[in-house]
Order: sequence, then C-alpha cells, then structure tokens
Amino acid sequence: MMLNKESILERTSGGLSVFKYYISFSFRVGRNFHNPLYEDRKASCNIYFDRNGNCYRMKDFGNEEYSGDCFFLVGKIKGLDCTRSDDFVEILKAINQDLCLGIDEKIGQNANQSKSQLLATVLQTQNVVTANEQREKSFQIIEQPFSKSEINFWQQYEVARDILKKYNVISLRSFKSESNEGKTFQLESTPSEPIFGYLGKKFIKIYRPNSQLRFLYGGTVYENYCFGLEQLPSRGDILYITGGEKDVLSLSSHGFNAICFNSETATIPDNTLRKLSFMFKHIVVLYDMDKTGQDSSLKLAKKYNELGVKRLLLPLSGTKEEKDISDYFRMGNTADDFRILFLDLLDTLYSDTMSILKSCEVNFDNPPPQSKMVVSVNDVPLGTQGNLLCITGGEGTGKSNYVGSIISGCIISDERSIDCLGNTVSLNYKSKAVLLYDTEQSEVQLYKNCSTIIKRAGLTSMPNFFKAYSLTGMSRKQRLQSIVESMDKFYHQFGGIQLVVIDGIADLIKGANDEQESISIVEDIYRYAGIYNTCIICVLHFIPNGLKLRGHLGSELQRKAAAILSIEKDDDPAISVVKALKVRDGSPLDVPLMQFSWDKSKVMHTYMGEKPKEERDKRKESELVNVARIIFEKSPYRTYVDLCEQIQTLLDVKERTAKSYIKFMREKEIVIKDPSNTSYFIVGHLNTLSL
Repeated sequence: MMLNKESILERTSGGLSVFKYYISFSFRVGRNFHNPLYEDRKASCNIYFDRNGNCYRMKDFGNEEYSGDCFFLVGKIKGLDCTRSDDFVEILKAINQDLCLGIDEKIGQNANQSKSQLLATVLQTQNVVTANEQREKSFQIIEQPFSKSEINFWQQYEVARDILKKYNVISLRSFKSESNEGKTFQLESTPSEPIFGYLGKKFIKIYRPNSQLRFLYGGTVYENYCFGLEQLPSRGDILYITGGEKDVLSLSSHGFNAICFNSETATIPDNTLRKLSFMFKHIVVLYDMDKTGQDSSLKLAKKYNELGVKRLLLPLSGTKEEKDISDYFRMGNTADDFRILFLDLLDTLYSDTMSILKSCEVNFDNPPPQSKMVVSVNDVPLGTQGNLLCITGGEGTGKSNYVGSIISGCIISDERSIDCLGNTVSLNYKSKAVLLYDTEQSEVQLYKNCSTIIKRAGLTSMPNFFKAYSLTGMSRKQRLQSIVESMDKFYHQFGGIQLVVIDGIADLIKGANDEQESISIVEDIYRYAGIYNTCIICVLHFIPNGLKLRGHLGSELQRKAAAILSIEKDDDPAISVVKALKVRDGSPLDVPLMQFSWDKSKVMHTYMGEKPKEERDKRKESELVNVARIIFEKSPYRTYVDLCEQIQTLLDVKERTAKSYIKFMREKEIVIKDPSNTSYFIVGHLNTLSL
C-alpha cells in the first residue's frame, strides 16, 4: 500500500487514532474540550465525524483558525504546513512512524506478502494502541529462552543478557491479545520474525524488529509510560532521553543512564523532568537523526531550556540504516567515542567561560611578573568522596601549607614517600583532575604556593590535570559560574575529579551571614561533590567558637560537611595544631591533635606528630565543661534523654557520640545524678569549680 492520505485514514479509523495519539488527554467524540494548540480558556473545541469527507475533524468554535483534520493537527504540532506538498509528505511519514502503521513509504509494493505480513496488515487498524488511550486489553504470553539468533540480534548493539534481564526484556513464543474492537488475535514467533517483550507491572509492550507491524501493547498502558525509569540511580551525572527502548538498552550496556517515553513526539510531563533535573547534572535529548527526531529534540530542548535540557546530535546520515544511538554503536563506535561527542558539546556550551578562565589559569612554565606581596590566608578542605570537608582558622596559622600538603598527595600516582603533614592521602592512579580555586590570593602568591606543592610532591613540573586559578579579579557571580562549569568540563576531560579546593568559600556570596545565600551555596557544592564523586574542600576564614562555626555559612557547613578541621596556633607560636571540630563517623574530641611547624632546612612546613593523650583529654574535658554550662544554663535539671538530645543539637553529633560524651562527663563528674531524684542530672562539683 502506498503512503498517502487515504491509506493513513484507512488505518486510523478515519484519523480518530491520530487525534487520540497526539492529544495528550482523554476526550470523547462530540464533547467539548480545551484546544491543545493554544492556551484555550474556554472548552469550545471538539472532535466530530465529517460524513462528507468520511473522516474525523477537529472543530474550534472559538477560533476557526485552529480547526482541521488530523493532518492539520500533526502539522501544527510539528511546525509543518499541511498545504505545502513537501511538508505534507513529512506529516504522512511522521504519522506512519509514530503510530507504527507499517505503510510502505516507497511507491509500489510487492503484492506477494507473507502470511505474517497479511496478518499484520489486518491488525494494523485494530491494534494501534497508544499510551494516552489507557485502554486495558487482556493478553496472554508464552515466554521462551532467548535463541542464539535472538542473542545475536541484541549483541550487534552490544546488549548483553544481564542488561536484558535488568530491564525485564523477554523472548516470546507467542502473544495473544484483543483488538480495539474486541477481536482476539495471536502472533507466533519465528526465526525470521522474533517477538520480544518489554514487561511492565500491568502491561507488556511487544517489539517485533523484523515485522511490518513492529509494536503492539497488551494490558493497561499508563499514560506517562517511561522505559528505564526504575533502573536509574538516585543521583548521577548525565541522563539521556532517547527515542526507543532499544536505544536505552544500548546506552545502558555502554555505561550510560538513559530513559525513553512512548515516542519522540510524546508529551513529557513537566514534573517528571523537574524531578530528574535534581537527580542529574545533565539531561540530554538524544533522538533519531531523521527529520522527525531532529525537530522533536529541538522542540524539547527549547521548551525545557530553563531546566538546562540539552540536545546532542549524532554524526549519522539519518537514513533507516543509521539514525539512532544503537546504530551508532552497531557501526563500531565505542563508549569513549560517544563521550568525546558529549565533551565537544560542553566545549560549545562553555566556550565563553573557558576563554575567561584561560586568562586566570596559573601557567607553571610562564611565571607571572613579580609584584608587592599581599597578606593572604589559604584554607584547606579534606574528606571522603561525595562529601565536603571544611578547614577553618585564623590568619597566619599555616592553612595554606596544610592545604598544599593535601594537594601534593593528590597529584602523585606512585608509592613515593612525601610529608602530607600527618594526613594519609589516596594516590591519584588515574590522573584525575585536581582543581584549586583561590578567591583571595594574588596570582604571584598562588604561583608560589603551587611551586611549594610541586616541590613537596617531588615533581619538577606541574601535571596537566592539576589546574590552579586565581579568581580575585572576577565578580562573586562569575566566580561561582566559572567553578561549576570548569569542574564539569575537567570531570569529562580527565575521567573524574580527585580533589577540589575552594579557598575562600565566603567570597562566592554577598556575606557569610546571609542565610538564603549560605544555604544555597553549600547545597550546590554538596550536590556537585555527589555528582562528580569527589571531595570538595571548603576553606572558611573564621575563628571557630569551641566546636561550632560562626555565621549562617558556618552553620550550613557544620550540617553538610563530613568533617571540619580547625588550624590554630599552639602555646608555642611556632607550632600549628590541627583540631577536629566535627567528624561524621565518631567523636571529634577523640581525634588526635596533630602538629606541624616550619622547617628552615626543607623550606616548608613539616609534621611534628600528635600531641600527648593527656592534652587530648584535657581539651575534651574543657570543651564538655563549656557544653554543660550552656545546657544547664536554662534548667538546672535534665533527664538522660533530654541531656542526650541537647548535646546532639548543640554539637551536631549522632546519638551514639552524644552518649559517649555523657559517659565521659559522668566519669569526670562534669555532670552527676541528682541525689534527691536519680531520674535527673545536675551540674557536678568539678564542673562548678571549672565554671
């Protein structure tokens, strides 16, 4: 059958199935509804059967310009003019492909059809069921093991058995269901025409890759059908929205997250995309390279531009043999080849930012001109992958050298012995990116600090994956944008990020006491640490008050950071002491006090070991005396549960840590049980003496 207006109408019940497919909500023939083509405030549009034209038409009584047949509707949706011959052909092709009508797009067709093709031809007008119809159809399936030829079919797209199992893809011996008119039919699998099933909770989508009618449905297909959604991780870097299930399987087999909706022209729910935008850094539309796919991906990227939805085009001709991502991999391209395509997309998106950053990058082979020294303080963060580590302290305490020692450990990949000032730093075996952003120090000072970092690591030159930037000349908004976009660029360029140091996090916002900005900046940075699976060290130029950081920014870091370290001067001003203010998995008061000082012979700071246990216990007792003073200030009596909750809230520690503090406080008689009522605790005599 030739592809023309008559053949489309014949197979879509006069165009009714086309209206049902492209209108995203349910409607009844003859009943008014809001026109989906514009913001219709009054329901004055309906679908009716035109006896003269022998087809269904849409009539808008409020605006005659939006009335027409099913071809008019599709043209409006796809931005095509159905009065132009070329556009009308594209409309016919789009309907044929979207509704899987199986009409031969070539002029003339071989009359000698196989039995299965004849059966498919009979069923085409009866079994085109879209997700929007939500009609329940009973079905029966007989599952069978994948044959060798079926495995070979999937292997050409590098889709393995475990991926098929993960996504509930099965091989069927037969599929039995009913048409829209309630007639029962049955399809049998053959070596030349296999039947695969995408199994859902209450439905199945049938895929027959070698048949004229490729897709069928059984059961209850819910309106917002999305394949691959349940298999997504809770958080990730890139999510690809593809045109079909086979593309999702092929991408997953190559290590990429992907989903698809019912078709490339299906309406995607706004709330679904918004939720996904919180889970993934990038949402990329990766549709087929034919005209329908390109038009749909462009429309989707424009519609959701505010959510950062991007559009990636494949280097394919768009013909039937090479138009989608599964064809891309079938043709011999690898996952690395595909990552390069995405990196090229980022180069285009971030070209302005990277050009600006280039002037800020420290070039180790081209030192900046010498100028007058400016007093500055470096901050150091450290921690675990996917978390923040905050380093705080006053000026002149040695924070820059402490941070530099951590960076030195991150830029080496062999088992050499270097002094990391008491820290154990994981080696960077895979040469992942190490990024240092300084918002306070001059370019000259930053260059000197980098020279010390290189020297401490035992290297003679700056590794290409180590990037250091002086952002003092940028506005606060530019600084944050440059950090976010360059992190993303280097993450893909170097295959990951080993460590990020933001020296002067307070200089990314208007003020450290601005609650809204403090919450926003810490949440964003914490999110990026998770997306890139890296440790982000935030340097905060505060002098802490006991075990707490000051200001709204300090409070947010106290909640989000996995650990907080404070660098302070010892009684001997030549020695700096590293104290833990918070550790997520344990008590900060039980962490050893580490010491470092300047070594003239080595021209750098060196590790001096831990302070004696007596010093640590003395600090612990002093801090808990201050805690007890605050807790018992408002009420002289506290129950054990109340005391535990107060310590948890005040120090932001877990319950088990709070209980260990209470045990220590009782041993030192900082708190004691009330002799008159042992259900309560009161201030102990040692606490009273300390106060």
